[in-house]
Amino acid sequence: KVIVKEVSGKVFLQCAGTQGQVIWLKNGDRIANATQLDLGALYDDPRGVYKCEIEGKKESPPLQVHYRICQSCVLVDAPTISGIVVADVVATIFLAVAVYCITGQDKGRMSRASDRQNLIANEQLYQ
Repeated sequence: KVIVKEVSGKVFLQCAGTQGQVIWLKNGDRIANATQLDLGALYDDPRGVYKCEIEGKKESPPLQVHYRICQSCVLVDAPTISGIVVADVVATIFLAVAVYCITGQDKGRMSRASDRQNLIANEQLYQ
């Protein structure tokens, strides 16, 4: 029987009630000779079907492991990427429109009245 333990973010598989040499198999391939197999430290992707075998005579039932080691990982798929791209394009368009509107209003504020006032003030000095 295979016992699954999780200690401080690592996964350990232990072959219970074993006496003798223990051989671990992952998807049919030999991977280790130990009573306890550390999946967190040795393997980047521990997913697979595991069995423990005692000296070639006893074999445990298969145990399928699907475990994510990284706690802060984010799964990025096609809809997530397309959502980010669309949001970026929309934000850029809104920013461009805002800049255009702000700079377009400054042109309409200039009038000739301010120019005339400056000319009158200068003519008074000359008189």
